[in-house]
Amino acid sequence: MHPFEYDRATDADQAVAVVTADPDASFLAGGTTQLDLMKDGVLHPDRLVDITRLPLGGITHTTSSIRVGALTTMEELAADPVVSERVPCVREALLLGASTQLRNMATIGGNLLQRARCRYFRDPTVAACNKRAPGSGCAAIAGIQRMHAILGTSDHCIALHASDVAVPLTALDAIVHIQGADGSRSVPLTRFYLPPGDTPHIENVLRHGELITAVEVPLPPEGTRSHYLKVRDRVSYEFALVSAGVALVIEDGLVREARVALGGVGTVPWRARDAEDVLRGARAGTDSFRGAAEAALAGARPLPGTAFKVELAKRTLVRTLETVAGALS
Repeated sequence: MHPFEYDRATDADQAVAVVTADPDASFLAGGTTQLDLMKDGVLHPDRLVDITRLPLGGITHTTSSIRVGALTTMEELAADPVVSERVPCVREALLLGASTQLRNMATIGGNLLQRARCRYFRDPTVAACNKRAPGSGCAAIAGIQRMHAILGTSDHCIALHASDVAVPLTALDAIVHIQGADGSRSVPLTRFYLPPGDTPHIENVLRHGELITAVEVPLPPEGTRSHYLKVRDRVSYEFALVSAGVALVIEDGLVREARVALGGVGTVPWRARDAEDVLRGARAGTDSFRGAAEAALAGARPLPGTAFKVELAKRTLVRTLETVAGALS
């Protein structure tokens, strides 16, 4: 591992100031991705600023939202009773992500910032990776493509966004609260991530030294039902081939409100707004659900190794919608 200096931050302002002043510094929280990538030689910061002692944990509730401190662990959020009652899709996504041991270490802020699981990105002996070395090419496009994206891709990168919980959070219009050297700002999760375009190494809107302090989850209307479905090669400790996070309000058999996001298929957590448009005002049933699935995948750009994901994603979304509608009947 590349040698590095270690600092333990005593407050958020200090942590932000230290990292902002050092272009080769990074924050360290749960470390479940950061340390792995350092051991593999993919990341090599000269300084790690440990933020685990900062008061950025905890969950607070209002009548309209849940505010989750960035250092709250995945397991802590999954155990929250308001999450279980009002946004069960978030709980389901958390519990389907990683192992219990990892969920007790991994933080919500860190989960949102986890790096691509692309085998070519994570292998520094592979020269062609535009995420690691801008302008070097994308080995995945001509390589093994099965675990890669079909939505939001470019000629420069097809790497998949791996987070489970980011999918329902995207559907629910979660907001990311950020602290930087110039003050604080808030960014909707739907605008936090950046598709690769011709700059795959720029994955989100964070500037160097900015720190996620909290994630705010607006609570959907009473009566909303939600579900997260994850399709994967094995039952546990596996990333999604395809996933769907759905929240519906159904009244008198009609879909009054719909929120849909997909995982396992996008370079970013994929908000399927075209699917939502198909669903709103439609009768809740297989025909409208299939129409929504067709709309959600209309822009897919599969390669030979990912072509199966188009139909799999459609079926996954239909099944998720049917599950939610069945719970409401």
